[in-house]
Amino acid sequence: MVEVKFHDIGEGMTEGEVVNYLVKVGDRVKVDQPLVEMQTDKMVAEIPSPTSGIVKKIHVEEGTTITIGSVLLEIDDGIAVVAESSSEQEVAAVLAPEKRSKPVHPPIVKQAPKRIIAAPHTRRIARENDVDIEQVVGSGSAGRVTDEDIYRFIRDRGRKGEEEVAVEKEVREAEETKVSAADTIPFIGIRKQIAMKMTASLSTIPHVTHFDEVDLTNLLEYRGELKEAGEHISVVAFFLKALTITLKEFPLFNARLEEENNVIKLLKDYHIGMATNTEKGLLVPVLRDVDKKSLKQVQDEMKALSKKAQEQKLAADDMKGGTFTISNVGPLGGIAATPIINHPQTSIIAFHKTKKMPVVMGDDEIKIRSIMTMSLSFDHRIIDGADSVMFTNRFIELIEHPKKLLLYLH
Repeated sequence: MVEVKFHDIGEGMTEGEVVNYLVKVGDRVKVDQPLVEMQTDKMVAEIPSPTSGIVKKIHVEEGTTITIGSVLLEIDDGIAVVAESSSEQEVAAVLAPEKRSKPVHPPIVKQAPKRIIAAPHTRRIARENDVDIEQVVGSGSAGRVTDEDIYRFIRDRGRKGEEEVAVEKEVREAEETKVSAADTIPFIGIRKQIAMKMTASLSTIPHVTHFDEVDLTNLLEYRGELKEAGEHISVVAFFLKALTITLKEFPLFNARLEEENNVIKLLKDYHIGMATNTEKGLLVPVLRDVDKKSLKQVQDEMKALSKKAQEQKLAADDMKGGTFTISNVGPLGGIAATPIINHPQTSIIAFHKTKKMPVVMGDDEIKIRSIMTMSLSFDHRIIDGADSVMFTNRFIELIEHPKKLLLYLH
């Protein structure tokens, strides 16, 4: 009998909710067949079967929240039955030799189904690319099959290069939001996960929000010049590049507070989370190594991540490892807000509405300029108000003189 347990499938995850069983007691299942859908932090993940056999018992009801290591269900893989049958034949052979008319041959023992060690994400890649994961030789620890092992198998099989792109685990909400006769909305799935993270962040981090304005006129003109030259770069791509430069100069905003070790860890990676509004709720895909990418690369990857978020195709890896977060709510309107930090990060910046207004210039001349408001929330345990002002001042300088970014581009 094989116990199928709820294992860690997300960054910092300690519990999850049983959303939907894909099998029932008595069903025969195969290796790698999805058994149950679990709601974790902002995503729904499938737990695959580690063996072939028959579902004998389901331990946890749908809608129940469980912790890592809890047993979800049991699968009879046939090994115990074979062993019992073998023992019975051996006992019969010892107790009743006179009844044998023929020599007793050794019992035929069925070979145990092959156990494959692989992450759910790796198994999903194999399934979507029509790869029998049992045929793949694992190169990881204890024979674990990795993503690269799957890709190597595909290459060896002669598949085209496009099929080597990872097919990511879909992001799906546990249940469709339905309004009952009493006008109630189920507080479950992604919405509940967002609530838990926001509550934990606010109860842990003393938030302070600094508000400021930035003149986008020069940036919009420069962007227009690039567009005429055939290069379509969004304003947010410029924001991301300017932010990584600013984060390097003010490392406390790209840090982690490790209270248990009494240290502030200054991070050397610049992975920017992008808060994205979707039909299923707020998702935060992460654009990695922004400091090492050109404006064109940032634009292309940002667009691809946004599309995956809207199509609910983000995988756990797409939302891991963020060191700083932005929220671009300007297209929706609004002049200010107090964004909540994505714990354990130390800060978050929100970009609000841009509008044309009269501005008194340095020569006392009044001109119409495109002004955007922004708000920076920071962890006041390790960052002071003066730091936030200097941080935004540097960001504003780079945005208001966008060609300075050329000095830092890779």
